[in-house]
Amino acid sequence: MRPSPAGWALVPALGVMGAIVLWPLGMVPGLVAGGIALVAAAVGAVRLSTRVRVADGELHAGDAHIPARLLRAPRALDVDATRHALGPGLDARTHVVLRGWVRTAVLVEVADPADPTPSWLVSTRRPEDLVAALVAAGATPAPAEPATID
Repeated sequence: MRPSPAGWALVPALGVMGAIVLWPLGMVPGLVAGGIALVAAAVGAVRLSTRVRVADGELHAGDAHIPARLLRAPRALDVDATRHALGPGLDARTHVVLRGWVRTAVLVEVADPADPTPSWLVSTRRPEDLVAALVAAGATPAPAEPATID
């Protein structure tokens, strides 16, 4: 979950601002400060990024991980469903891995009765791919929705 292109556009802007702050002291201090601010902003953007992946039969979201076999009913959430899941639909016990610049997510139930966490809500730009990876790794798929006849 790396920053969006707009987020990356802020990195050089922060470098320019760093240069502007010390430019009155001279060109060299301004350029050094700009370079330091640019590197610091780039490192900060990378450090704020959270890696979400399914590997070795586990869902890894940031520093947390859980075996996929303990998960059930993963659902891809669009922008509106993610907003609802983070607001009025949020159970306070849910493990949330969120980045504000990622507007879609996956909600998956935890089937381990010993785990007090009922579900995980994980931001991802490709929720359908994450759901497919979880099911392939051993998560119990969500039941198919019944077809409606009009």
